[in-house]
Amino acid sequence: MGEALLTFDEYRDAIVDQTGLLARHVKGADLSAPVPTCPGWDLGRLLRHVGGDHRWAEEIVRTRATGPIDDDSVNDPAAYADLDDSTLGDWLVEGAVRLAGTLCAAGPGVPVWTPADEQLVEQSTLFWARRMTYETLLHRADAALVTGAEFVVEESYAVDAVEEWLEFSTVPEAYEPRPGVAELLGPGRTLGFDAGAAGEWLLDLTGRRPVWRRGSGEAAVRVRGPVTGLLLFLYARPARGVETRGDSELLDLWLGRTRFWLEA
Repeated sequence: MGEALLTFDEYRDAIVDQTGLLARHVKGADLSAPVPTCPGWDLGRLLRHVGGDHRWAEEIVRTRATGPIDDDSVNDPAAYADLDDSTLGDWLVEGAVRLAGTLCAAGPGVPVWTPADEQLVEQSTLFWARRMTYETLLHRADAALVTGAEFVVEESYAVDAVEEWLEFSTVPEAYEPRPGVAELLGPGRTLGFDAGAAGEWLLDLTGRRPVWRRGSGEAAVRVRGPVTGLLLFLYARPARGVETRGDSELLDLWLGRTRFWLEA
């Protein structure tokens, strides 16, 4: 299991920075425009979702929650419906700043509940700083796709976000047997990810559970491309310059299993 590549403070700053970029991407846009990468959503719903996510995470950290907190404000399409579209940008940034401030007050490594597997991911404020960074960044990509804004990600963030995805891909929900679903684990089942100078990763599905590591190796299927493209590909977003070679059925099966949480 890899460790987060960035510091707690870098994640805190990134939450605010990425939110500011998101707000700029949609400034002056028609917030009723559909978001094709989030079926059934428009830009207004996307912004309310991100802002709700920030406020949900902030409450978890502020209260030092030891168990799940109601996330209706994140997933309910009617949540924050009373907010005027013209104020959504400021409201969005306000929530990010509040979350960053609460994280700062708490500090890194403070135990709090997270939805992640506690055997794989540290149950602490660091999880929320990292997760909210990439939650915001990926939804910025969604907004940029709609508005035509330029979507650029610093390499260090894209690499770390790819590794966060690989960590999530090893949770039991992604590989345990399910009725009517093909078995994911098995002999010869390895996946390679190659982002050139930015990094390489190998995911091994031949054991009792998935294991990933940095570096190259023999792989039944390989995905190559620029690291930002690779990140977008993993998240089922349009990705330029990404190509795949090898066992396409294995890749499709793995993607289908690991993307379950995008639909939650």
